[in-house]
Amino acid sequence: MSTKELQNIHVLVTGASSGLGFSMAEALLQSGATVALAARPGGKLDEAVDRFKQEGYPAFGIPLDVRSEQSVEEAVQWIKREWGKLDVLVNNAGIGMRTVNPRFLVETQPFFKVTPEGFRDLIDTNLTGYFLVSRGFAPLMIEQGKGRIINISMNHETMKRKGFIPYGPSRAATESLSYIMAEDLKEYGIMVNMLLPGGATVTGMIPDEIREESQFQLLYPKVMSEPIVYLASPRAEGITGERIVAVEFNDWLKKRT
Repeated sequence: MSTKELQNIHVLVTGASSGLGFSMAEALLQSGATVALAARPGGKLDEAVDRFKQEGYPAFGIPLDVRSEQSVEEAVQWIKREWGKLDVLVNNAGIGMRTVNPRFLVETQPFFKVTPEGFRDLIDTNLTGYFLVSRGFAPLMIEQGKGRIINISMNHETMKRKGFIPYGPSRAATESLSYIMAEDLKEYGIMVNMLLPGGATVTGMIPDEIREESQFQLLYPKVMSEPIVYLASPRAEGITGERIVAVEFNDWLKKRT
């Protein structure tokens, strides 16, 4: 998949040390982009960045807690200082149902058994995190007169499934946030779109032992590769307010051409 389609495109991906974020960062790098992998500081982030650097890719690591305004501001200042611009922001950092119910795929838990602390923690990460990071980088994109924001979401079924509070509501709210952001930023030449895999994926959000017990057919993170590169590329110029399902990407693309 190595191309130079995204040469001179600078991208920041949150939650990029593993799972969907890592896979999307890899696809973007392979297509010629310069990528900042943003995630909580630690060995996972360092290893991910080192791996890409050893392969000769222009990858950078930014320690980022998406729930912290100060951490977001430090990331914004790093981008301004080191790059001077940001072409694409990918909001992906999130935590899953395992944080409130480790066996969520095989033993559902009703909403009234979810602790308030667990609810707040997930919403703060999955929803407020998208808001804070987008709010932090929007002024830079407005100043540039261009930019793209890609918010990662999940299936509508996840938003209605039994036992999926608070994850379902967090992603439903993410989609509302995305549609409104697209409208708010349209006049500034900034495009906002949503991208989702199209099913449960093989990531750290699903414990290995539960994955084996589950009857769900899981997708692999690389399902995001082709659509994320497209959305970051000149081919997607003018596209905003779209909700794109990765497993249906080719069909979606055919309908647009």
